[in-house]
Amino acid sequence: MFYYNPKDWVFAIFRIPKSDTFRTLLPALLFVLLYSWAIVYVEKEYLKLTEDNNAKNITIMHTLLGFAISMLLVFRTNTAYDRWWEGRKLWGNLVNNSRNLAIKLQAILPDEDNGSRVFFKEIIPMFAFALQKHLQKESTLVQLDENSTKNLSDSKSITHLPNEIAQSIIHKVNSLYMQKTISGSQMWMLNEQLTSLTDICGACERIKNTPIPFSYSAFIKKFIFFYVITLPIGLAFTLGYIAIPVTAFIFYILASLELIAEEIEDPFGTDANDLPMEKIAQNIQENVQNIIKI
Repeated sequence: MFYYNPKDWVFAIFRIPKSDTFRTLLPALLFVLLYSWAIVYVEKEYLKLTEDNNAKNITIMHTLLGFAISMLLVFRTNTAYDRWWEGRKLWGNLVNNSRNLAIKLQAILPDEDNGSRVFFKEIIPMFAFALQKHLQKESTLVQLDENSTKNLSDSKSITHLPNEIAQSIIHKVNSLYMQKTISGSQMWMLNEQLTSLTDICGACERIKNTPIPFSYSAFIKKFIFFYVITLPIGLAFTLGYIAIPVTAFIFYILASLELIAEEIEDPFGTDANDLPMEKIAQNIQENVQNIIKI
């Protein structure tokens, strides 16, 4: 994740980060410029429909469609950001629950039980690192894909490491209870943090493997494509050759919003604006190591 000062306008306007949409869209922008030039050139040099009032009415259609597409993109980006923010809240909960679990274990475990302290000191942060790797695996992304589920289920090499770590933690706590090292009430006190591990993992998986419905995403892309393709036809009547840069600019705005939504709708990837899961896991490790004393 890229950290910045939101109040620094100069930095935000003139700095071009690696994830800037202009670089990604540059080939498409060049195509739009050439296409718009060809449309305007044919209109001005051959068709000459500028004085045709019926031809000018096409601009009204683009005005109405522009309002519709702006509303769709606003809803699209808001939906994507909701997914990103929900992912951040889940990892925030993981930080808090890891700290609470470590604090409770530090108070509950006997001073002489260094073996259990070492175990929990290592395995609690291990869950965060395992969850990060799990969410970035391709198999996690497509585990609900109807075309891939059978192949995934047949693969013996695919394991759910976060579940195994959570199971090891609960098994260790249960062993401490069976050995009378901790009481039943103390075990119950740990239950909330123990169950939260798999709850957080499942909620992250829901975001990861349930993308925006394909029909909705594909419709917006088609809408942008056909809107931009027909835009220079209407603008050529009123703007002439100025329609060329105007069309490219409008395409840049619309396509950039879609690209931003695509990037943040999966907050568990490796893009520049995705969640810094590795850094969060490192913070959990530092916190747990500072809390549990040996």
